[in-house]
Amino acid sequence: MIELIQFPWSPFCIVQRRILEFSGAKFKIINIPNGDRTLVWRLTKQRYYQVPVIRDGKAVIFEVGEDSQVVAKYLDTKLKLGLFPWELEGVQSIIWRYIEGQIEDIGFRLNDIYWKEMVPTSDRLGFVRHKERKFGRGCLDQWRRQQKEMLVQLDQRLVPFEEMLMRKPFLLDQRPRFVDFDLYGMLGDFLYSGHYRFPAAHTRLRDWYQRMHRVRLEATAGKK
Repeated sequence: MIELIQFPWSPFCIVQRRILEFSGAKFKIINIPNGDRTLVWRLTKQRYYQVPVIRDGKAVIFEVGEDSQVVAKYLDTKLKLGLFPWELEGVQSIIWRYIEGQIEDIGFRLNDIYWKEMVPTSDRLGFVRHKERKFGRGCLDQWRRQQKEMLVQLDQRLVPFEEMLMRKPFLLDQRPRFVDFDLYGMLGDFLYSGHYRFPAAHTRLRDWYQRMHRVRLEATAGKK
């Protein structure tokens, strides 16, 4: 059985979790503390410490670079999901870089404002230390002060996706491709705390998100 090693609110973990749910395959979730990457370090033979990681029997799958999609492409090939058709290869590469840069960068900060509601007490020191070493001392308080401005920025950065959905049920096609799952994961992180809703103007994107939450591979049969 496929195992997904993750943090529940990580945007990149939400991407892979939704892909696995979409596939209909049986899988197991293993949650690890943000401050304890021992399992990941051991499984990857001291080559990686981030999440998500997939364990599939003896195979351990993880990313090899900032712009790689090793995990998603492994699941796509193994489970025959059709997420990376060759005719969309270049387009998807451009779009996922925008999603994982412009959308993720704001979404995770807005979610992390409510970190005390998500992070267990035993892991809070490690969480704050990790964030401040990467983004500077007091970053979590700073993001709270910037909350309104960041919400406006996120609204603006989502406009292209609202436009992409004017004539299609999914971003590029009549069925979901990888970039749909990628955007779903970044927005899933933004919405994770329960303190946010979609910007009112993005009605098509809101409806798309609900479709992405429900869609299953079997329902896309015949849609190449």
